[in-house]
Amino acid sequence: MAGLKGKQKTVRDMILSLGLIGLMAGLIYLFIPHDDHAPELERVDYRVELLTARRAAAYPVAAPAGLPDTWKATSVRFDAEPASSWHLGFQDPEGEYVAVEQSTQKAATFIEEATHGARETKVTQDIGGQSWQRYTGGRYRALVLKGDDSTTLVTGTASFAQLTKMAEALRTK
Repeated sequence: MAGLKGKQKTVRDMILSLGLIGLMAGLIYLFIPHDDHAPELERVDYRVELLTARRAAAYPVAAPAGLPDTWKATSVRFDAEPASSWHLGFQDPEGEYVAVEQSTQKAATFIEEATHGARETKVTQDIGGQSWQRYTGGRYRALVLKGDDSTTLVTGTASFAQLTKMAEALRTK
């Protein structure tokens, strides 16, 4: 009989311990803050980088003019080497990503990298008197304008309507 009582006590203690651990885990869970929203992106001022890029680049560097404040600039970069490239990233009013990308890199390679593998469609759009080619991919869409010296893209996760608004706002001076 002594052996049976010891086993019952061990099982009872194990169940009580598991219950106590579950209770403590539940209390900890209740007191830890849960925020399911993405962190707020910081707005960046890109004016200095834009001036630098416009002085250094061999092509007319594009940036938007006249967009409402609901478009938030979130990233900016100009690299002169190995191929001159300009990047200006935005969060649109709907919370989607839109980027202006320009480069003197070989067009096919640049488009592949900047659009994360989006492919050319048969659809073109006239924006500001220029014919922009549409690209679509798994995650990114793009409007592409191939020039003599550089390629310009408006790309991101936003809809073509939002990409078009950005392309319409682009100015080189």
